[in-house]
Parts: sequence; C-alpha cells; structure tokens
Amino acid sequence: MSGSWYKQQSSAAETALDLQHLKPYGDTMNDGKVQLSFTLPVADDEKGVAAALALAGQMGLSNASVVHHKRLDSSFSFYILYGSLLHSVDYSKLPVAAVSEKAMPLAATDALIRSELGRKIVVVGASTGSDAHTVGIDAIINRKGFAGHYGLERYEMFETYNLGSQVANEELLQKALQVAADVLLVSQTVTQKEVHIRNLTELIELSEAEGVREQLLMICGGARITSELAKELGYDAGFGAGKYADDVATFIAKEMIRRQALRRT
Repeated sequence: MSGSWYKQQSSAAETALDLQHLKPYGDTMNDGKVQLSFTLPVADDEKGVAAALALAGQMGLSNASVVHHKRLDSSFSFYILYGSLLHSVDYSKLPVAAVSEKAMPLAATDALIRSELGRKIVVVGASTGSDAHTVGIDAIINRKGFAGHYGLERYEMFETYNLGSQVANEELLQKALQVAADVLLVSQTVTQKEVHIRNLTELIELSEAEGVREQLLMICGGARITSELAKELGYDAGFGAGKYADDVATFIAKEMIRRQALRRT
C-alpha cells in the first residue's frame, strides 16, 4: 500500500461532513474527539483513575485516557479525560424550539414599538428565589448591557424595573401588578438539584392563582434555560447562553405587537 493511496483515502474519510451521523470534531471530521472533566467522591489513586475510565466507557467513549487527575481532598478527586465518542446524532431531524426572531438594532426596536404600540413597554425583572447572582438579569436590563449589547434601560421605549437578586416570586409578581407591567423577566443562574425548575414553576402557578398569567408576557433566562424548557414550564419564551438584550428586546416588541393585533381582531 503506497503512502499516497493511504493519504487519499484518509483525506476523503476525514473531510466528508455527515449530518445524519454527526459527531464532535476534534482533529479531523468524524473523529468524535471530546474532552470532559468531572469530580469523583473517591481518593486520587489508581482505583480512582480506573473508575474514571470505566465511566468514560459507559458514556460511549472509545480509546479514553485520563490526561490529568488531581487530589481535591482525602475523599474527592478531579479528572480530565480525552476520548472518541461512539454515538452520533441525526442533525437533519433534530427538533428545536428556539426563538426565531432575528435581533434588531436598538434604534429599530424603539422605532417599531413607537410606531406600532405608541407607548413604552413596562418590564419588571429579577433573579428570584435563593439565587444571589445578578449577572444574567443585569446583562439584559442594565444600561451598559453585556459584550457590546446594550440593556433595556438604554432603549427609549422600555420602562424597566430591575429588582436585583434573591427576590421572592410573590414580591416580583406584586411589583409587576403595582406598575402594570407588560413583561416579567426571570433570571436563574443557580441550578443545583433543579432548584431553578421549582422556582420557575412556582412563579407560573402564582401568576395563574392571581389570574394575571394571560395578561403578562413571561420570559425566563439563564445558562441552562432553553426555549423548549421555558415553554414546557409555562413561559412564553426562554433565552440561554449566547443570547443578549437585543434578542430579548426584539422578541418582546414583536410579541407585544402580535398580541395587540390579536386583541383587535
């Protein structure tokens, strides 16, 4: 077998994108190479390494190797592994419930609200429950925004109230009623033991009990929030990682206009 023949065959296999059997890309197409890390509640020794490799095998990794392991304390250890994922997904058939609105520039969103609604949209937001993080809600509401995407406070056609962190669902809802809010924004950063699910569900149930669910546009966001999860929990939309204030502003503006049009028919 000549070197050139092998090179040609390898090149074809390593460059053909197969969306029906999509795998992670490491060094070449379809190699399935991944890196993962995790902590085990065992000592950092040979048996701990063996346990990490066994778990990697059960996850579907072939040729897995532990490239780093570290003692955390006497009974916990940390591992970084490389391997090739055996599993693949059919990318062409994946159902995705994403917010499809393309984000508009700030001035265009303001102009759309001004021309179609003729009034400011009132937004109340908070990081609720025991969640002490404000990074998410601040990125969407605060004037400076995040990563060059200005927050709703910078828009002329949004009247905003950022209640901060660790806000009880009852308090958030009460503020919304007090200022006749159109929109509720809820940020959830802490997700240990699915606390964000319970918290978000409670807010929906409270709004239904108060009889105000239908009059509010309710949106949740956070690193583990997807539009699919948000709708499953009873929200109108969800925004996760990679989404910014202009994505949220565009969705709010167009949804408010859509609802106004429905009320007029």
